[in-house]
Amino acid sequence: ADAGMAHEEIFGPVAPISRFEDEAEVIARANDTEYGLAAYIYTRDLAKGMRMASKIESGMIALNRGLMSDPAAPFGGVKQSGLGREGGQKHGIAEFMEAKYIAVTI
Repeated sequence: ADAGMAHEEIFGPVAPISRFEDEAEVIARANDTEYGLAAYIYTRDLAKGMRMASKIESGMIALNRGLMSDPAAPFGGVKQSGLGREGGQKHGIAEFMEAKYIAVTI
């Protein structure tokens, strides 16, 4: 838990493995970083995976899959890993649009 890779944003083929006592510890340790681009959850219990995904502070989460990116999905992180989303059909396009207010009296 004190290893540097547990607190840094690592880009590369690295698979750190840690032991946990319970779900609360998993969430606490996963969120104990200033970064939050991506997280991966592997579990046989889909309800547990969804519950954990809602509590983990990450912009993207892959649940029981190795590939998380998809052109139709928004891409982006939280905390020091970024703000906002790129891509995707709904969330990503908003960053490239300008809102305009027009008041008309007829």
